[in-house]
Amino acid sequence: MSGGAGAERPGSPAADALPAPDDDVVAAEALTQPPVPRPTDIQPEDFGEPGAPFERHSPFYFGFVFGLGALLAWFLYLAVTSIGSVLLLIVVSLFLACGLNPAVVFLERRGLPRSWSVLVVILGVLGALTLFVTAIVPVITDQVRSLTLNVPFWLGQLQENEQVQRLNEQYDVLDRIQEFVANGDFISSLFGGVLGIGLLLISALFNAFIIFVLTLYFLSSLEITKNALYQLAPASRRDRVSKLGNKVIDNVGGYVAGAFVVATTAGLTSLVFLLFVGLAEYAVALAFVVALLDVIPMIGATLGAVIVTAIGFATDVKTGIICAVFYIAYQQFENYVLYPRVMGKSVDVPGSVIVIAAITGAALLGVVGALLAVPTAAAVLLILREVVVRRQDLR
Repeated sequence: MSGGAGAERPGSPAADALPAPDDDVVAAEALTQPPVPRPTDIQPEDFGEPGAPFERHSPFYFGFVFGLGALLAWFLYLAVTSIGSVLLLIVVSLFLACGLNPAVVFLERRGLPRSWSVLVVILGVLGALTLFVTAIVPVITDQVRSLTLNVPFWLGQLQENEQVQRLNEQYDVLDRIQEFVANGDFISSLFGGVLGIGLLLISALFNAFIIFVLTLYFLSSLEITKNALYQLAPASRRDRVSKLGNKVIDNVGGYVAGAFVVATTAGLTSLVFLLFVGLAEYAVALAFVVALLDVIPMIGATLGAVIVTAIGFATDVKTGIICAVFYIAYQQFENYVLYPRVMGKSVDVPGSVIVIAAITGAALLGVVGALLAVPTAAAVLLILREVVVRRQDLR
């Protein structure tokens, strides 16, 4: 019997039930063979036993990490310094957006959508600036030109004073000033000539355009930006963070509105006073200077008063004395009556802190730093009072 008893003939039912040798048999043989090693299957001990972890307290590790951190900090410092002017424009734009936000909120409460409220506020600001440029700037320009022409005459009057003559003989200050002013080109030379004035004007217009665009963007998306920043806080503290953040923004808005009221009051009061005191020829220009400097906390009003009083003394001694008495009295009214009532509800900052903050801000960023100093100090005091002090009270 060929093939044995267990052999199956081709074509029989039993033979047909067996698996095909070219599929399952090959797969079974492949499973019984050892797998081919791949690079990922190589065990670490194939290259030797791993050593002990690197000692993190070793001088080499500490020096390397410290040097790498110092280089990174220096690189970030250089990067921030190189874009310092851009960051300043962003900060000013945020400051203005927070200052204009109360007007937008006021219109929103009257039923106007936020987009239309932002548009109305921006158009109002542009209209006020356009009115100022077209109506006030030509008057100020003429009066500044008149002041410039009268400087040599005032210097001549100062030379008649015996004390001033002795000082001039020792230091030759007045003669140099008079010669410098008499050239007629001293204003241009202050800015580097005609080309310097042109570049300064172009730079100022460009910065003003950038601030306007950024302010418009920040003002329109202020709520979205605030909510996005608040989402970064943990959920358990998000409500408290949002309330503190809203309070800081409200403080900035209240400070901007209050500073505008105080400066406008100082400018209008100075305008009325100068029209009756005998300086009507320079009243608009000097009132504008007083209002502009009065925006600077604590020290701006004093600077404006010194300028007006000096011009008053140069014009007439009696006029100078009247200017000095008036501005001393007005300073007391502004510092102890007007300023506390206007700022008391929005920015709760002690007077000493305002002075220190204004001086520090002016030393760091000039006039912009002085303007940002008071709301920044208010924000820091709020965080210290509501976070640090309360945390210490719970211990």
